Amino acid sequence: MRQRLRDPVTGLLFVLPMLVLFLIFKIFPTLGAAGMSLTNWNIGGEWSFVGADNYARLLDDVTFWTSLRVTLVYAAVYVPLTVVVALGTALLLNQVVFLRGLFRGMLFLPYVTSFVLAGIIWRWIYEYSGLINGLLAKADLGPVPFLEQSALVLPALAVVSVWKGFGYSMLILLAGLKSIPGTYLEAATVDGASPWQRFRRITLPLLKPTLFFVLVIETIGAFQTFDTIYVMTGGGPARATYTLIYGIYDHGFRSFDFGYAATWGMVLFAIVLVVSLVQRRLLDRGNT
Repeated sequence: MRQRLRDPVTGLLFVLPMLVLFLIFKIFPTLGAAGMSLTNWNIGGEWSFVGADNYARLLDDVTFWTSLRVTLVYAAVYVPLTVVVALGTALLLNQVVFLRGLFRGMLFLPYVTSFVLAGIIWRWIYEYSGLINGLLAKADLGPVPFLEQSALVLPALAVVSVWKGFGYSMLILLAGLKSIPGTYLEAATVDGASPWQRFRRITLPLLKPTLFFVLVIETIGAFQTFDTIYVMTGGGPARATYTLIYGIYDHGFRSFDFGYAATWGMVLFAIVLVVSLVQRRLLDRGNT
């Protein structure tokens, strides 16, 4: 019995520190937010149980439905663009032999840059007197209000987030590409398969588990985007960038209505969970 229990207990001891941190900083706060969403908790620590009143209020809140639409549109732009850019750069790096580490470091560098610093730099790039509009002016195309026009501001912010965050997914996908046996691709090449056929029939199917992980983390990141919006637009113009996470900040740290802010957070948690499960179902039919 001791022999059979030794390996599981040893493994548990190795993961116990991270498990404790996960419980403290993930599980317990989530349970606390779920309980807080059933109260009218305020900044003074005073609260009373209100049951489902916050959720009923949420359903009648026009601001919530606006923020939900904005969040979904942003995710629909950001996630596919990030995956395509990360996968494309990973495929290129997988073919590079000379100075591979240098190129990998250069492409990963934006990921370790501060979101606030990146937001300030890109806000200058998008301004009327900034880099992009300066180049457009030389081509007589006129200034473009990237951050002032509701139809352009979300794609503009998505580009910033892609530039800032694709490096992490690129490394994950690159590791997935390295795990694919080279003999499969060599055999397909000998059989006359084109590069596109090798990618579609061999690389992409074997990359599905890694691709699923990247889709999940990028979707979660899209729903949690805050820093870039806070620095560059502040939820505007006309709440065109007022996402769910920005609404949580607005209600919690501006209005100090923590109970209602927690309600927004629980709805966001449920949405991310459902989207992740749907992605898993569609991507690999439960075989990941």
